[in-house]
Amino acid sequence: MKRVILILSILTTAALSQVALKPDNAYRRVNNTSFGAGEHLEYKVHYGIFNAAEATVDVAPTVYKVNERPCYRVNVYGRTVGAFDLITRIRNTWRSYIDTTAILPQKFFIHIEEGNHRKEENVTFNHFANTVRSEEKTEKDVFKVPENVHDVISGYYFLRTIDFNRVHPGQLIEVPAFFDDKVYNMKVRYRGKETIKTKFGHINVLKINPVLPENKLFKGEDAIRIWVSDDGNKIPVKVEVDLWVGAMEMDLKSHSGLRNELRFFKR
Repeated sequence: MKRVILILSILTTAALSQVALKPDNAYRRVNNTSFGAGEHLEYKVHYGIFNAAEATVDVAPTVYKVNERPCYRVNVYGRTVGAFDLITRIRNTWRSYIDTTAILPQKFFIHIEEGNHRKEENVTFNHFANTVRSEEKTEKDVFKVPENVHDVISGYYFLRTIDFNRVHPGQLIEVPAFFDDKVYNMKVRYRGKETIKTKFGHINVLKINPVLPENKLFKGEDAIRIWVSDDGNKIPVKVEVDLWVGAMEMDLKSHSGLRNELRFFKR
């Protein structure tokens, strides 16, 4: 499931090609007609022919005030299932409080349970000072970050506000994002439009290809392929991942509370 969350985090970087700069004393304003409170998405993950995990992505039905700003509370929960749960039990929660106007994170929380490993962290963003701070650490551990920086969840939601008609197929997008006490220069390539088949029927999609550095987990630079609905929602409907050992797929299992109709059709 940790890999599933990593996939979602990589997806977020495609959003940031058109970030607007905020004035010195004001937040940017992002036009959002793609998502809202009460949205619910469920995914299932396959490793080869086996059911490996499941993930739930929720936008809370109410708006929260964080740092004196109205925010969507987005919760991502992932767990292993079946035989994978016996081998390595995973119960992970990732949560972001996303400013409803600027689509920027105000707070980010993770709770990790992977086998015997446990980790919990709360991160607070200060977009005026361009800093982030972990609540478990001291003031000396405040990190300087780029303007309009995202966490791995908020960036995914900002992605959904982008007009991909303004992004050219083959265009490479580079953007910094903060995670695990570091600023990352993440890269995504937009591959254009396609039509794919799902359990709900066929759907028009946007294909996104995160560009990966050489590593021991993913097989090659183009190992991750993500298909996002080509409509007002822009939600991931399918993900394929080539690993050095096997392959993994993630598919949309169910959805509700979407702001726009998700349009499937028969061929």
